[in-house]
Amino acid sequence: MTKAVVKIGGSQFIATEKETLLVDLLPEGTKELTLDALLVIDGEKITVGTPTVKDVKVTAKVIEDEVKGDKIKVIRYKSKKRVHKVNGHRQKYSKIEIVSIK
Repeated sequence: MTKAVVKIGGSQFIATEKETLLVDLLPEGTKELTLDALLVIDGEKITVGTPTVKDVKVTAKVIEDEVKGDKIKVIRYKSKKRVHKVNGHRQKYSKIEIVSIK
Protein backbone atom coordinates (compact mmCIF):
# COMPACT_ATOMS: atom_id res chain seq x y z
CA MET A 1 0.00 0.00 0.00
CA THR A 2 1.42 3.34 -1.06
CA LYS A 3 1.26 6.27 1.32
CA ALA A 4 2.18 9.88 0.62
CA VAL A 5 2.61 12.97 2.76
CA VAL A 6 0.86 15.97 1.18
CA LYS A 7 0.49 19.59 2.22
CA ILE A 8 -3.01 21.08 2.09
CA GLY A 9 -3.60 24.59 3.38
CA GLY A 10 -0.68 24.78 5.81
CA SER A 11 -1.17 21.28 7.28
CA GLN A 12 0.50 18.03 6.29
CA PHE A 13 -1.48 14.79 5.98
CA ILE A 14 -0.56 11.14 5.40
CA ALA A 15 -2.72 10.07 2.45
CA THR A 16 -3.58 6.57 1.27
CA GLU A 17 -5.87 5.65 -1.61
CA LYS A 18 -9.63 5.62 -0.92
CA GLU A 19 -9.16 7.43 2.40
CA THR A 20 -11.27 10.42 3.47
CA LEU A 21 -9.69 13.44 5.16
CA LEU A 22 -11.03 16.55 6.87
CA VAL A 23 -8.95 19.51 5.66
CA ASP A 24 -9.24 23.26 6.12
CA LEU A 25 -12.08 24.84 4.16
CA LEU A 26 -11.26 24.93 0.44
CA PRO A 27 -12.45 27.69 -1.93
CA GLU A 28 -16.03 27.28 -3.12
CA GLY A 29 -16.42 25.43 -6.40
CA THR A 30 -13.36 23.22 -5.96
CA LYS A 31 -14.20 19.71 -7.22
CA GLU A 32 -10.79 18.07 -7.72
CA LEU A 33 -7.31 18.63 -6.32
CA THR A 34 -3.93 17.63 -7.70
CA LEU A 35 -1.28 17.70 -4.98
CA ASP A 36 2.48 17.24 -4.92
CA ALA A 37 3.88 14.59 -2.58
CA LEU A 38 6.48 15.66 -0.02
CA LEU A 39 7.32 12.05 0.94
CA VAL A 40 6.31 8.67 -0.48
CA ILE A 41 6.24 5.38 1.44
CA ASP A 42 5.96 2.30 -0.80
CA GLY A 43 6.32 -0.80 1.36
CA GLU A 44 9.90 -0.70 2.65
CA LYS A 45 11.04 2.00 0.21
CA ILE A 46 10.85 5.64 1.41
CA THR A 47 11.42 8.53 -1.00
CA VAL A 48 11.92 12.03 0.40
CA GLY A 49 11.39 15.01 -1.88
CA THR A 50 13.50 18.14 -2.14
CA PRO A 51 10.96 19.81 -1.61
CA THR A 52 8.61 17.48 -3.55
CA VAL A 53 9.02 14.02 -5.05
CA LYS A 54 9.31 14.19 -8.85
CA ASP A 55 6.68 12.43 -10.99
CA VAL A 56 4.37 11.69 -8.03
CA LYS A 57 0.94 13.32 -7.99
CA VAL A 58 -1.88 12.75 -5.53
CA THR A 59 -5.39 13.24 -6.91
CA ALA A 60 -8.30 13.98 -4.59
CA LYS A 61 -11.97 14.85 -5.05
CA VAL A 62 -14.16 16.93 -2.76
CA ILE A 63 -17.00 14.91 -1.20
CA GLU A 64 -18.57 17.61 0.97
CA ASP A 65 -17.92 21.32 0.60
CA GLU A 66 -18.54 22.47 4.15
CA VAL A 67 -18.47 20.29 7.28
CA LYS A 68 -18.58 21.74 10.78
CA GLY A 69 -16.13 20.47 13.37
CA ASP A 70 -16.68 19.95 17.08
CA LYS A 71 -17.70 22.91 19.21
CA ILE A 72 -14.93 24.43 21.30
CA LYS A 73 -15.65 26.57 24.36
CA VAL A 74 -13.40 29.58 24.88
CA ILE A 75 -13.53 30.97 28.43
CA ARG A 76 -12.10 34.27 29.66
CA TYR A 77 -12.00 34.65 33.43
CA LYS A 78 -10.57 37.13 35.93
CA SER A 79 -10.26 35.90 39.48
CA LYS A 80 -11.84 37.87 42.34
CA LYS A 81 -13.50 40.31 39.91
CA ARG A 82 -16.72 38.44 39.03
CA VAL A 83 -15.79 38.77 35.36
CA HIS A 84 -16.14 35.86 32.98
CA LYS A 85 -17.10 35.42 29.34
CA VAL A 86 -17.85 32.20 27.45
CA ASN A 87 -17.68 32.00 23.65
CA GLY A 88 -18.14 29.01 21.34
CA HIS A 89 -16.44 28.23 18.03
CA ARG A 90 -16.99 25.60 15.32
CA GLN A 91 -14.31 25.32 12.63
CA LYS A 92 -15.43 24.65 9.05
CA TYR A 93 -13.73 21.88 7.07
CA SER A 94 -13.90 20.29 3.62
CA LYS A 95 -14.17 16.51 3.33
CA ILE A 96 -12.01 15.05 0.57
CA GLU A 97 -11.35 11.52 -0.70
CA ILE A 98 -7.94 10.47 -2.06
CA VAL A 99 -8.56 8.96 -5.50
CA SER A 100 -5.07 7.93 -6.59
CA ILE A 101 -1.36 8.24 -5.90
CA LYS A 102 0.65 8.06 -9.15
